[in-house]
Amino acid sequence: MAAQGGRVLVYGGRGALGSAIVKHFKAQNYWVGSIDLHPNEDADANIIVKPVESWTAQEEEVVKSVDGVLGENKVDAILCVAGGWAGGNAASKDLVKNADMMWKQSVWTSVLSSSLAAKYLKEGGVLTLPGAQPALEGTAGMIGYGLAKAAIHQLVKSLAADNSGMPANSLSAAILPVTLDTPMNRKFMSNADFSTWTPLEFVAELFYKWTVGQERPTNGSLVQLITKDSKTDLVIA
Repeated sequence: MAAQGGRVLVYGGRGALGSAIVKHFKAQNYWVGSIDLHPNEDADANIIVKPVESWTAQEEEVVKSVDGVLGENKVDAILCVAGGWAGGNAASKDLVKNADMMWKQSVWTSVLSSSLAAKYLKEGGVLTLPGAQPALEGTAGMIGYGLAKAAIHQLVKSLAADNSGMPANSLSAAILPVTLDTPMNRKFMSNADFSTWTPLEFVAELFYKWTVGQERPTNGSLVQLITKDSKTDLVIA
C-alpha cells in the first residue's frame, strides 16, 4: 500500500499550501492522505469532510474515515494547514459570524488533527499546526482570525507539555507565517511586495525535513516564517 518513503496525512490537503505539501511528499515516495472538503487528485487517499454545524459530528466522521483508510498503520506526520482568513473589528456587523467561521476552519481542524495524532502518529512523529505571526500581538482589524490563531499557539504549547497524550518523542510545532505566496493572496493583494511572502514550496520542504528528523525545532515551538528579499528565516517566537 505504501511506498518506501513513509506515510503522512495532510489536513487541508486541497488548499494552495496543502496541495504543495501533497506534491512534495509524493515526489519523495510518501503515501499521502488528504483530509479536506474536496478531493486532491494527487493524494493516495482522500477523506472528504462535509460541512457540519457540530464539532463532535465532524470528529465522528473524520475519525471513522481515517480509521477506514489507515487501519493499523501509523503515520510519520500529520500536517494541518487548514484554515482561512476573515477581517473585522469589534464594531463589525460580521464579528461573530467571522469569528465562528475562523474557529471552525482553524481550531476545529487543529484539535481534530491533535486527536488523530494521539492515535495514529508514530513515536517520534511530527504534528504541525497553522499559527500566524500577527496573532502574537493584538489583531484589532481581524479579531476572529487572531483569536483562532492564538488558540492554536496555546494548543501547541499544551501538546508539548508532559501528560499531553502525544506519542513519545513526537514534535508538535506551529508555523507562524506573515503572508504565504498563494494565488489567492496575489489576486487580492496584487500591489504587495511579493519578496516578503513565504513560498509554499519552502513550507513543504520544511515539513519534509522535520518529518525525516532534520533541523527540528524544540517541541512546542512557534516558528515564525520571516521572509525578506525572497529569503525566509525561521525565528522562534
